[in-house]
Amino acid sequence: MERSRDSAAISRRAWIGLGLLGAAGAGLSERWTGQEASADGTSDEGQLIVRSRRPLNLESTSSAFDHRITPADSLFVRSHFGAPAVDPGTWEVEIVGLVRRPLRLRLDELGRMERASKTAVIQCAGNGRGLFRPRVPGTPWERGAVGQAEWSGVRLADLLDRAGVPEGAAHLHFYGSDAPPSPKISAFVRSIPIDRARDPGTLLALGMNGEPLPLLHGGPARVVVPGWAGNNWTKWVRRIVVSREEAPSFYMQTAYRMPRTPVPADAPAGSVAMDPVTWMNVKSLIASPVQGGSVASGPVEVRGVAWTGRGHVTKVEVKVNDGSWKEANLRDDPEPGAWRRWAYRLESSRPGRHVVAARATDSEGEVQPETPPWNKSGYLWNGYDTVAFEVK
Repeated sequence: MERSRDSAAISRRAWIGLGLLGAAGAGLSERWTGQEASADGTSDEGQLIVRSRRPLNLESTSSAFDHRITPADSLFVRSHFGAPAVDPGTWEVEIVGLVRRPLRLRLDELGRMERASKTAVIQCAGNGRGLFRPRVPGTPWERGAVGQAEWSGVRLADLLDRAGVPEGAAHLHFYGSDAPPSPKISAFVRSIPIDRARDPGTLLALGMNGEPLPLLHGGPARVVVPGWAGNNWTKWVRRIVVSREEAPSFYMQTAYRMPRTPVPADAPAGSVAMDPVTWMNVKSLIASPVQGGSVASGPVEVRGVAWTGRGHVTKVEVKVNDGSWKEANLRDDPEPGAWRRWAYRLESSRPGRHVVAARATDSEGEVQPETPPWNKSGYLWNGYDTVAFEVK
């Protein structure tokens, strides 16, 4: 579905100009401009679906999937507690723990280091949660907690080399500035293995789409881990701790974990081996036609994007109604961590309601399933994407 009936679309063009200016989430809310969706379910560029206001969680609409690079004002927003106040003049990032030379770097010092950039998909681990049956608790994301940006900043590998990491270091713990609303609530702390941190594409990002990293997307500094789900992309990074062990935090040891193998919905709690959510799975989304929309009779171009975690997308297939799967044309060069746009031309379509489905295949041989295995947290939904539309 493009939106739930009680969801609202809001414009956030005014927010982008904030860049790195300090502002709390509540202050930003005064800039929101409420807008209604059109009757056929379509949405204007730059609108987002409100999934929750506190914390702020905003879902992209189908128009965001019609670009190689998602415009900043169309990219979904995921928050655990809310954006912190930010002063770029005093912001520092510490690198401490199991290092030979602890570092404390200001933004201007980070900016003088060798610059790196990476085009990569960012997707909330819970994207598609609202599509699982039986239903699961949590933010009911449907299709739009995903996007692609051009991220720029400093390689984490370069920061580790500068700090000097001895043998035995195995994990990086990331601490952001988004404080929980109560001391009884765990802070959002995540860690990634050091070999993943040393991948050339893994960044401490300071920019997005050629501009300073916006506040709502983790500015002034966030982690970028291409191919991995967004729970590993810590926002508002102030402190990096090098350690021998995974972070002992709630958000590492309890949350953002899923069964190692598929399990039934009634499996007893604690009886299932769980692993952290890391690599994304293969997935495609349809950008056009839009859910519930209408098109004129004649040829119809079905367009969308597809991506995966390991490797790259090698094929996208489209099926209309009860027909057979037909291969779509892929655009963009294959690039690990990035999506590829695709298109399929439906030469003729009779008037009435039609349903189009899409599935992707990647270089690891993984094929997007009709329905993915259920898990109690609703992570990594990647069932066929389907859209119903009308030909007039």
